Amino acid sequence: MPDQHLTLDAMKVVAYQGEPGAYSHLACKHTFPDWNSVHCATFVDALNMVEKGDAYYAMIPVENSTAGRVEEIYRELKRTQLYVVKEHFEPVNHCLIAPHSMTIDQITRIGSHPQALAQCDSNIKALGAKNQAMYDTAGAAKHIAEFEEPGLAVISSELAAELYGLKVLKTHFNDSVGNTTRFLVFARQQKMPVMEEGQTYITSFMFRVRNIPAALYKAMGGFATQGINMLKLESYMVNGNFTATQFYVDVEAHFQSAAMQAALEELSFFSEDVRVLGTYLADEYRLKSL
Repeated sequence: MPDQHLTLDAMKVVAYQGEPGAYSHLACKHTFPDWNSVHCATFVDALNMVEKGDAYYAMIPVENSTAGRVEEIYRELKRTQLYVVKEHFEPVNHCLIAPHSMTIDQITRIGSHPQALAQCDSNIKALGAKNQAMYDTAGAAKHIAEFEEPGLAVISSELAAELYGLKVLKTHFNDSVGNTTRFLVFARQQKMPVMEEGQTYITSFMFRVRNIPAALYKAMGGFATQGINMLKLESYMVNGNFTATQFYVDVEAHFQSAAMQAALEELSFFSEDVRVLGTYLADEYRLKSL
């Protein structure tokens, strides 16, 4: 059923955080090649576009194989009422980019988003350069295209270099081979796939444990009993309260399966504010690594 709050212009729009040429932009192009990708200044802005009906989807990075989780998005999950409808894994090819007039021996500083800097830390040190944190990978490329600062190169994508007329000094500048970012696609309406034999599903949910001894152990016990594979368990504090810990969980199960329903029932005895974010098909990238 179509979402009545969407405008006609939003029906094939996917929002992402960052400037054009960001890795989130690439993820949008690869996942929704025929859609209009709209860039936003922040993750909150991208999610708000969907909540207001100005975009159909938001493409949001949640973790990277080298640098770990994207901390900011887990804080925002509590505030949004959107659902997760899809996951996407985007291989990351970090490039060392500079104005055409600069050579690699002239570099003294390398700027980018802190996540990208962390993913290229060893190669930055090998050049003897200093880190310069910037708000976005593609934004860093846009900055040096507009302001040629002496000694400043940036880490960004080949697409950003092309869009902003810059030179790629090195490709695959990331420290680890196989560097990959996982994205979640958010929508206003839940789009739970029909449960079919032989398919692999992921269900994502959040909960807060009750402040009682062994609450987390007991809350998770049902998943072990039911033989459900837990793929991810993230914890973070709620409103600075050291006695209220929020958890984000990914499990390999369909929400409607009998095992999942039994596990969630047991979870509810020892926790509060259980919220299922969505069930979706496991991405092919994940299946290859199983």
